[in-house]
Amino acid sequence: MRTTAVCLILLFLRMQAAEPTADAWLAKTNIAPPLQVPATLAVWTKQRGEIRAKLNELLGDLPPRPPVSAFQVIAKEDKGSYTHETIQFDNGAGEIVKGYLFVPKTATPQNKAPAILYCHWHGGQYDHGKQEMVQTNATPVTPGPALAEAGYVVLGIDAPCFGERNGKGPDGPQQKGGNGEMTAAKFNLWAGRTLWGMIVRDDLTALDYLCSRPEVDAQRIGVTGMSMGSTRSWWVMAMDDRPRAAVCVGCMTRYEELIRAGMLRAHGIYYFVPGMLQNFDSEAVIALAAPRAMLFMTGDQDGGSPIEGARKIGEIVGKVYALHGDDAKQRFENAIYPGIEHVYLPEMWEKTVEWMNRWVKQR
Repeated sequence: MRTTAVCLILLFLRMQAAEPTADAWLAKTNIAPPLQVPATLAVWTKQRGEIRAKLNELLGDLPPRPPVSAFQVIAKEDKGSYTHETIQFDNGAGEIVKGYLFVPKTATPQNKAPAILYCHWHGGQYDHGKQEMVQTNATPVTPGPALAEAGYVVLGIDAPCFGERNGKGPDGPQQKGGNGEMTAAKFNLWAGRTLWGMIVRDDLTALDYLCSRPEVDAQRIGVTGMSMGSTRSWWVMAMDDRPRAAVCVGCMTRYEELIRAGMLRAHGIYYFVPGMLQNFDSEAVIALAAPRAMLFMTGDQDGGSPIEGARKIGEIVGKVYALHGDDAKQRFENAIYPGIEHVYLPEMWEKTVEWMNRWVKQR
């Protein structure tokens, strides 16, 4: 009897010490409500500027972006209908960053081409990075060559901790993969900035270079990616007005819904910006793209993008586009794929190219 009583007491104590649920955590935390879309475009325009300013503040004290003169072409291959260049630049924050540039033979200073900034995914594939552009590990086709053959100049770089930057963090080669990513996150927090801010900063540096290329029509730029690449894409659209369209596959959800679904574990440390939910949720970031063309494609079984959050974003952001007039409504699409998890379907790729052709390629 004594043993049974002790066991019951221990069981009771364990239950009392159980970790609180997400709802309990949220109930004791002041987070921002869903974005309230104002009644007029003039009020939204002012609010938009305030949101972008706050995002810049939350990303931290980022070093100035290096000039386009920091870029070098270090290799060039003739691939028939396009050339494949390897570029690099000193990012001014302790790293040499490399990327791939695909230039159609039809693109010249006299016949400028549209361009796409390609953002690779995460997937725990730290050795891949820019290599994703010539592989099918994340996409149903090799996106770099495929988009070049479709007439686009395409640029993609290694994000921090990926590709040739894997093992190049502050702890050096002894910290690769997820350990290197964690080290980079720690360093940046101590430096008063975020790893995510540095990721977006490097993407905007790549955008600077892409717009400067003599073969590129800087008025016709798109940005795309899947998963982490999707998030990178909608943040680029939020923080810079130069891209005129984006296609984002996966990683569309409100952070509150992500917490309630118990899926914070679905995203690495790179993803988190301190103080974000004190100010607004992700719909406020995505809404900054309006009225430029934005296509989201999300599987309703994608655990890292709880579909309730994706639908709520669609409703809220759709209202922002409506402020810009009836014509703007067609420039935002939130496509939900029933029964689909975190994958990039061939039909999604076809829709990506169609979207870019419609909103980027056309003058």
